[in-house]
Amino acid sequence: MTADHAQLSPKLNDANAQTSAILQRALDAAGQIILGKEHQLRLALACMIAPGHLLIEDLPGMGKTTLAHVLARVMGLEFQRVQFTSDLLPADITGASVYDRDEGKFHFHPGPVFAQLVLADEVNRATPKCQSALLEAMEEGQVTAEGNSYPLPQPFFVIATQNPVHQIGTFPLPESQLDRFLMRITMGYPDREAERALLAGNDRRAAAHQLAPVLNGAELLAIQQQVPQVHLSEPLLDYLQALLDFSRTAPEFSNGLSPRGGLALTRAAQAWALLHGRNHVLPEDVQAVLPAVAGHRLQGAHEHSSQTPEALAARLASVPIP
Repeated sequence: MTADHAQLSPKLNDANAQTSAILQRALDAAGQIILGKEHQLRLALACMIAPGHLLIEDLPGMGKTTLAHVLARVMGLEFQRVQFTSDLLPADITGASVYDRDEGKFHFHPGPVFAQLVLADEVNRATPKCQSALLEAMEEGQVTAEGNSYPLPQPFFVIATQNPVHQIGTFPLPESQLDRFLMRITMGYPDREAERALLAGNDRRAAAHQLAPVLNGAELLAIQQQVPQVHLSEPLLDYLQALLDFSRTAPEFSNGLSPRGGLALTRAAQAWALLHGRNHVLPEDVQAVLPAVAGHRLQGAHEHSSQTPEALAARLASVPIP
């Protein structure tokens, strides 16, 4: 243990251990429904406590929507779902002002985005204009309509699902919106044991509604306030900067990680450490969240342009620890 770590408050250690135990109960509860996906659940939970928004990309029927339902239940959050389609309008998400003839004035009617956890289902099936309606809500935590700003409830999360861009009827998310997501994950096919349990068991979506909340919104906000207190040592900051420098100078990448991308990686690593009961970040924490945080922010250059985000993130992960 370094001198920096030894000087950290024992009370912070105790608080982190208690927080880790609570979050582990949430993971255990979610794992009863989302079978064989512990790593994805941990990433999703780390994303929420960071806090940040989550993008889940995979084929239809892989459990993306179920994951969002389960997280809302175990975290005790108010939940709304928006099905994105090509004819969806921005007002269908944010709400609209409606004229009241009796009072002779307009009243704002909040849309489904006014919830603590909003599922933007198949977000890339809507037009870019409609996709951008989420931008202010995701970045500013508010909605502006008719010149007035309306704050969103706290905590506030967007979990968006999207189908692979090669499928018919999809619109690629613009880079500006991709950057608003702290993490992008994929579910993947279940292993044989998990799939057998799925085939032999009850409907997982129905079972999710029977889950008892482990947390509530106020408790989740308190946990989020612990994340910035997780210690970042000078060698760890050296490692983070080495990753950022490599992404900006290596020929494999057309554009490196932005300062916001660097902050996202730092926040996610702190959340991952807190999730595991530590009050300091290890290089392993950075490596654990790196593909989910950096993959959708990196683009291959020239002959590397066809590489998948996972391959580009893996190349970034090869940077040696200083």
